[in-house]
Amino acid sequence: MARAELKTPDEIAAMRRSGKLLAATFGMIRKMVRPGVKAEDIDAAAESFIRDHGATPSFLGYRGYPATLCISFNEQVVHGIPGDRKLTEGDLVGIDGGLILDEFHSDMAESFYIGGTPPPEIDRLMKTTKRALEKGLTKWVPGNRIYDVSRAIQTEAESEGFSVVRALVGHGIGRVMHEDLQVPNYVPPGTSPEIKEGMTAAIEPMVNAGTWEVRCLKDKWTIVTADGSMSCHFEHTVAATKDGPRILTLP
Repeated sequence: MARAELKTPDEIAAMRRSGKLLAATFGMIRKMVRPGVKAEDIDAAAESFIRDHGATPSFLGYRGYPATLCISFNEQVVHGIPGDRKLTEGDLVGIDGGLILDEFHSDMAESFYIGGTPPPEIDRLMKTTKRALEKGLTKWVPGNRIYDVSRAIQTEAESEGFSVVRALVGHGIGRVMHEDLQVPNYVPPGTSPEIKEGMTAAIEPMVNAGTWEVRCLKDKWTIVTADGSMSCHFEHTVAATKDGPRILTLP
């Protein structure tokens, strides 16, 4: 597995500024997430907010991707392209976004239940995914290994009877959106690199109610569960510091 570029304290501070703006973007997004709102309107608002604050959307144009956000509904795991589909009561919607501020990328995702209190099984899926992310983040400390993060995520998800997507992984991040480092959400065979002070990553469990297997739709972007089951996604950008994990995309 490849290495990640180690960041200096000043570079981590710059990434924190990027992450703080992305967190603010999601604060704006949360106010829009309600039944009847079109995905493309949330996307347009996010692009305007990011640009108005002196940053650039990092997804827009990346390998030809046509939007600022990925907005994924229900069985869509990730990379859903925002269109005129309206958020509808009962939807589980994952929103993933990233931006570049002063050369540095930040990346985060949240999942939302549309319309009141989620039914028990969706509520359990959402809480489990969020807990899996939190447990993974606690392992992002110097001296641990990448697969310590993977194990924490996989164990939490599978303990509740859910599965973690294996075809997609978390990643290193910095001056490029995807640095040459992978953070799987399950433990593959073999060993993994040691986490070192200054390593930064976007950790992002994608947890399915059914099988871990996925497929890609004809748009060549949208990833869906192979069995049509619900999927949930949460993500934060984090730095390994001598004082422990520093989450860079908190408000």
